[in-house]
Amino acid sequence: MTERLEDIAIAMTAEGQGILAADESTGTIKKRFDSINTESTEDSRRDYREMLFRSDEAMKNYISGVILFEETLFQKAADGTPLVDLIKAAGAVPGIKVDKGAKLIPGSEVETVTEGLDGLRERLVKYYEAGARFAKWRAVIAITEDTPSWNCVKANTHALARYAALCQEAGIVPIVEPEVLMDGPHSHHSIERCYEVTEWVLKTQFSELYDAGINLEGMVLKPNMVVPGQKSGQKASVEEVAEWTVRCLKNTVPSSVPGIAFLSGGQSDEVATAHLSAMNAMYDMPWRLTYSYGRALQHAALMAWQGKAENVAAAQRAFTHRARMNGLAAQGAWKREMEDAA
Repeated sequence: MTERLEDIAIAMTAEGQGILAADESTGTIKKRFDSINTESTEDSRRDYREMLFRSDEAMKNYISGVILFEETLFQKAADGTPLVDLIKAAGAVPGIKVDKGAKLIPGSEVETVTEGLDGLRERLVKYYEAGARFAKWRAVIAITEDTPSWNCVKANTHALARYAALCQEAGIVPIVEPEVLMDGPHSHHSIERCYEVTEWVLKTQFSELYDAGINLEGMVLKPNMVVPGQKSGQKASVEEVAEWTVRCLKNTVPSSVPGIAFLSGGQSDEVATAHLSAMNAMYDMPWRLTYSYGRALQHAALMAWQGKAENVAAAQRAFTHRARMNGLAAQGAWKREMEDAA
């Protein structure tokens, strides 16, 4: 039986479910573990992720897919079960982060381009055999007084389109993630400026995807929300963020894209949930609007776990709560009182 890209993309954006980003690089997971005084080893990383994937209620009801770091795709659980099989058993789609990270563009001190296209075709074959059915590539666009430059926008959206084409050739759904960062170093990062840049990036992105012959029904977009920069001194209400973000998406994203899974981009757990719920409650949209959160799904679980086996059940409860809150937000049904009730 051939699996259609379109069917995988629809499964990844199933109603009331979202994608768990558990693809932290070795450096990033070490920082997370440092915050709970836990050593980052192959086993401790495995134990932490296995704990999440064995949270049955969360995984079966609220998680449609899991993005893995390459190490995890080939790891086995403590009892010898491949971690990929735990994800599949819960009815979620296993995915893989394939980019090699953002590197500085020559001559720039802030702008980066994401690397990893060389050898990607061969790697995708290996990942497909291991069970991955979608992939992720993250490009990063920084807002400062004089960035982003057209060179940066063009280089990153072009690389994302080339990555997406290679994925679709391999039977793998690409998550296309051009992230406009919310932590620009300047006070120039108003919500209006974020809108302008995000609109520009997404318009360019879909032009590049068109040129590369991408089947839009077999991809998922992972964009940032339109928010004021963290250092801008500006505040925007939940409704304002929802309005600016939906306007931007409606102006840029073709309706044939099956789903849009937001990154949380440094928003706190609850704020990321509130923004997503407001969009779904306030607007009718042609695509399914859901979440692809890392920290905003895991932070509470990590804090509860503290690297100790006796805390696994408490950590799984924390993870399940966040997953359930976001599952409700993906249907526009989340209310702040639900957080307190828990």
